Order: sequence, then structure tokens, then C-alpha cells
Amino acid sequence: MTDFLATVYPWTKALHIISVIAWMAGMFYLPRLFVYHVEQVEPGSATDAMFQTMERRLLRAIINPASIATWCFGLALVFTPQAGVYWTEIWPWSKAAAVLGMTWFHHWLALRRKDFANGTNTRSGRTYRMMNELPTLFLVIIVFSVVLKF
Repeated sequence: MTDFLATVYPWTKALHIISVIAWMAGMFYLPRLFVYHVEQVEPGSATDAMFQTMERRLLRAIINPASIATWCFGLALVFTPQAGVYWTEIWPWSKAAAVLGMTWFHHWLALRRKDFANGTNTRSGRTYRMMNELPTLFLVIIVFSVVLKF
């Protein structure tokens, strides 16, 4: 198996990066949609239905598949000898913690989408604005971990 992973390493790495970019794009956009949804839209209106459709499609068509692909290609890289992941170093652990944090945030967003769909959202635009900063924090930790190997 490691021979196969070594052979496809450049492809795996490229597909992992593409998946991460798609996942991050969605993770930045969905909370911003929630801000506009809660601040500008009357519950039960046609615009409310439109926002719910946009949010659902973004989550199901982009964020969820990109997250799965990111995890699959990332785990493949962990098991690829050329990737140089040594668990005796700190950086794989800090990256793993940030990826787990990003995954938690992904699920938090999915639950908030259900709140909008059920008409039970109680969070303000300010809350969603603040939460919109979390993906940036996780992204910084991940990139610094991988590039600087700290």
C-alpha cells in the first residue's frame, strides 16, 4: 500500500490542497450568509426560503464533499512516506488539533443551518460575525504548522 501511496503522492497532495481550498471557501461563506439571513430576512418570507436553499446547497454540495475529500486525501498523506509526517514532532499534532477544530465548526454550522430551516434560530448576526473568524484562526494554525513545522 505504501508503494501505491508513494506513486500517487503528488496527485494526493494536489487534490488535498484543492479540497482544503473548497472547504475553506464554504466555511468562510456560510456564516456570512447566516449574518445576512438573520439581519435582513423576514422569517417565513420568499427571501427566507431562498436563503435556506442557498445555505443547504452550499453545505451539501460544496462544504460536505470538500470536507470528506480533505479528510480522505489528508489521511492518505499521513500514511505516505514522502509526506514526512513524524508524530514525534509538534507540528502534526497542532495541525491535527486545528483540523479537528475546523471539523467541529463545520458541524456547528450544519446545526445552525437546521435552526434556520426549523425557524428556531436564536443567534444574532454579531454571533455569526464572531464565529466567522474561527476558520481564519484554524487556517493560520494549519498553514504555520505545515510550512514552518513548529
